[in-house]
Amino acid sequence: MKVLVLGPGGREHAIISALLRDPAVTEVHSAPGNAGIAALVRTHAVDADSPEEVTALAERLAADLVVVGPEAPLVAGVSDALREAGFPVFGPSAEAARLEGSKAFAKEVMAEADVPTAMARVAHDEAGAARALDAFGPPYVVKDDGLAAGKGVVVTEDREEALAHARSCFESGSTVVIEEFLDGPEVSLFVICDGAHTVPLSPAQDFKRIFDADQGPNTGGMGAYTPLPWLPEGFTDEVVRRVAQPTVDAMARRGTPFVGVLYCGLAVTSRGLRVIEFNARFGDPETQAVLARLATPLGQLLLAAAAGELDGQERLRWDVRPAVGVVMAAQNYPDSPRKGDAISGIAEAEALEGVSVLHAGTRSERDAEGRETVLTAGGRVLAVVALAEDLEQARARAYEGVGRIAWPGAQHRTDIAARAAAGEISIPTA
Repeated sequence: MKVLVLGPGGREHAIISALLRDPAVTEVHSAPGNAGIAALVRTHAVDADSPEEVTALAERLAADLVVVGPEAPLVAGVSDALREAGFPVFGPSAEAARLEGSKAFAKEVMAEADVPTAMARVAHDEAGAARALDAFGPPYVVKDDGLAAGKGVVVTEDREEALAHARSCFESGSTVVIEEFLDGPEVSLFVICDGAHTVPLSPAQDFKRIFDADQGPNTGGMGAYTPLPWLPEGFTDEVVRRVAQPTVDAMARRGTPFVGVLYCGLAVTSRGLRVIEFNARFGDPETQAVLARLATPLGQLLLAAAAGELDGQERLRWDVRPAVGVVMAAQNYPDSPRKGDAISGIAEAEALEGVSVLHAGTRSERDAEGRETVLTAGGRVLAVVALAEDLEQARARAYEGVGRIAWPGAQHRTDIAARAAAGEISIPTA
């Protein structure tokens, strides 16, 4: 099987690493990729958001499967163009990807499917936003209705800060969704979908804020771990029964079947399970930790989804060891990250037992003597992922790997999975 993976980040590096473990996958290509991906497979300098360029590349490669990694190509209709050209595609159509592209649309589908979620109001101007903020009260939750790479959400006790975020969204031509605040820990669950059937992966928890103890602005994610020892038994089955399958059924009824991965962002609240958001693709950084544990061949699983053949899929197989991933970010991330700094220590980190380093914002440069240097090229630069016998050991290994990597201004959180390892996470009671 020849697979083409679209996207430049850590999620795509994780997907490609898992595909290369599948004995049925004979060849993997990436567009556009990054320095870490280029060390594994052939990369192609095409615009992953262009339906025309991607389709031409798939035709040139005679790809057996195309995996669309990021959200932007999905919303741009890349999957639609590939399907029209006859390629099996893992990734929803542009219409189905509106589950991520528009939070208001997602709320509409959830209401139709009777999916438990936060109460919300859509605001189109500052006066409407102010009324919605006052209706829900603090803490205020304000979300840009469109794509924002994980950084379009503000949660604050400060009404003026909430209103200012809404105002900035209106000024950029967007609308906002204002929600009630949900208490309780958050969970990410990826569900593989073929338009009618669903297969869940292992639940994970990520860390959105830039600083320890969930301080500072939201980011695309600063780390993740899986599995979650504090979740109640049967949690994943409940999410499939109450959230994922009803949503897939609703999309099918609308004539826009959802084929790809439905990312369910969830809160386990005092009033039960609630959906915070849907994404239409694998989440970064959870993917890095989750796929590190996957023992079921990924390429065959994604091809079955693309072909509408998930029915009868057996339960997935997993490495029993927990995984912890720690993101290393550039100086000034998430505002205006500095780029072009030389990175050292990647090979030293990967020499540690159970440790892998997945590239996100990197590029490589060769000097006149042919020596290669890896440079920072984005906000989130690397994810150091470790597998070990227990969560505390996995944390220790991941942070030992982080300690071997350096560049000027590198930053990371020091508390990824710390509370879980210490047994300090609990689900609130009513």
